[in-house]
Amino acid sequence: MTLSPQQVIDRIEAQTPGVRSSPNRGDHDLNPGMKTSPDLTEAAVLVALVNRAAGITVLFTQRTDHLLTHAGQISFPGGHMETGDGSPQETALRETEEEVGLHRRHVEIIGRLDEYVTRTGFSITPVVGIVTPPFDISPDAHEVEEVFEVPLAFLLDPANHERHSREFEGRKREFYAMPYMDYYIWGATAGMLINLYEVLKR
Repeated sequence: MTLSPQQVIDRIEAQTPGVRSSPNRGDHDLNPGMKTSPDLTEAAVLVALVNRAAGITVLFTQRTDHLLTHAGQISFPGGHMETGDGSPQETALRETEEEVGLHRRHVEIIGRLDEYVTRTGFSITPVVGIVTPPFDISPDAHEVEEVFEVPLAFLLDPANHERHSREFEGRKREFYAMPYMDYYIWGATAGMLINLYEVLKR
C-alpha cells in the first residue's frame, strides 16, 4: 500500500476524536487471560513518518544492549510521561529530541493511535507525526545503538505481518512481528504498527 502524505493525514484525522477502535489494545490481544499491572505507567512514543522523495518511511531506534529493560530491542522514540509534560504529544516530542536529537520543528503532529497496554505495566500513547527533511539526528549513545528508517509501504503490507511466539515464565506468549532486513520489529512496536495499518487501510 503506497500512500501520499496527504492521504496519511486525511486518514489519521478521519478518526473520531476520543473514540478508539480498540479501547483495550495491548499485549493481551493475542494472549487472552494475560494479566497486566493495575498500576500502569503513562508513556508516549512518536510514530515519525518521514516524507522522503522516494516515499514515506517510518523512523525507529534500536536500543543499546546494556540497558536494564528492553535491551537491544527496536522501538519508536519515546518514554514515560514526566510531570511537566502536560500531554502525550509533549512527552513524545521531548523524548524524541532527547533520544535521537530530532528537533520538534521538523515534526507536524497529525493525531494519535490507540493507547497500547504492555504486560510490563506501561500504557503507551502513540503520537503520529509527519517529519519533513532535511533534519539532523544526534542519538543518545547511552540509550540508542542505531536510528534507521523502514518504508511505510513495507509495514502496511499484510504479507509482512507475522505472528510469532516464545516461552516466557513457563507460558507461551504470542506477539506480532515485522522482520525487515536485519531488523526484528516485534512486540508492542509491531502491535502499534498493526493499529497504524488498520487506520490507513480504510
